[in-house]
Amino acid sequence: MARPPLVPPGPELTAQERTRYARHLLLPDLGTDGQRRLRAARVLVVGAGGLGSPALLYLAAAGVGTIGVVDDDVVDATNLQRQVVHGVTDVGRPKTASAADAVHAISPSTVVVEHTARLDEATALDVVADYDLVLDGADNFPTRYLVGDACARLGVPHVWGSVFRFDGQVSVWWAGEGPCYACVFPHQPPPDAVPSCAVGGVLGAVCASVGSVMATEAVKLVTGVGDPLVGRLLVHDALRQTWDTLPVAADPGCRVCGSGADPTRPLGWATGARSDVSVAAVAGDRPGIDVTALRAVLEAGDVGASRALLLDVREEGERSIVTLPGDVWLPVGDVRAGAEVPLPAPEARVYVYCKTGVRSGEAVDLLRARGIDAVNVEGGVLAWVEQVDPSLPTY
Repeated sequence: MARPPLVPPGPELTAQERTRYARHLLLPDLGTDGQRRLRAARVLVVGAGGLGSPALLYLAAAGVGTIGVVDDDVVDATNLQRQVVHGVTDVGRPKTASAADAVHAISPSTVVVEHTARLDEATALDVVADYDLVLDGADNFPTRYLVGDACARLGVPHVWGSVFRFDGQVSVWWAGEGPCYACVFPHQPPPDAVPSCAVGGVLGAVCASVGSVMATEAVKLVTGVGDPLVGRLLVHDALRQTWDTLPVAADPGCRVCGSGADPTRPLGWATGARSDVSVAAVAGDRPGIDVTALRAVLEAGDVGASRALLLDVREEGERSIVTLPGDVWLPVGDVRAGAEVPLPAPEARVYVYCKTGVRSGEAVDLLRARGIDAVNVEGGVLAWVEQVDPSLPTY
């Protein structure tokens, strides 16, 4: 269903602007009026990563007047496979600064507002309230739920995208017009229950497909053109090269936007954005070893003998990038399912590692509950590369 444009038209276009945006002006549904709306629009992009990159480029090219960019990260070499606003010379720079340069290279007149701090309960409402709509390309669930919560509270359209491996999803969450994010996904998954792209991988071009759809939805909402993805979830399978649409509906009992929602509650609480608290509490009682101490254990020859086992609980693809010497592989999913650990002796100590120490921590808890002397390798393989052997690849 078509909806009124979000943004009133700005000033008349200059002759230079008419030339630059001529292909837009030729579109009967968009035309001069729509281009003036785009120039007057204020769009917030959360995440200058895989999804934010194509969205930022196309929003800038479309002539959006003000673009806010939220990201507290710096450019890493592993980003370059898909995050096309950044280049080799940007490695180590703040992503917001790199993104601003890319936007200005396309559209020097676009105002870029850099938000270099991670959104939290104290800042999200103030940041979101300054924009007409939000494009959410966040790479973690707490931020997604926080953004969805803030947008629903303020009635701001929330263009959302997600990618994993060869798949993608896009929708427009808009409390009062259709479902909000929490209507369709009411519970935040526990930490690491759903693999991230950093663990499971993603085809870079899938980010381009999904991010460009997000930019298209933003243009439609700003200008009032077409039928936005309100009440519909678009699902993309790049391997089959299919796009399917699923209907989704507002939940009258939604804790975020339903009739009984409490508008005074802290953001994030109702959707479980603090589900990591219980995990942290468990971790406080979990035995751990840092990577320098683990190196001493390996050098002493304990691992591989009857005294100890080094266990990798990552996924198979991660092992193709980097492994630790003398390890044994058992994915955390198999540990959850009760798979047998190949102990060299019943009393052997098991040093468990993953990428950062989160999945291995879960595995340690499960193994200790089975009576196995398991210890978490704190910081995981990333800490090993940083502190022990920087010559190894990272991801």
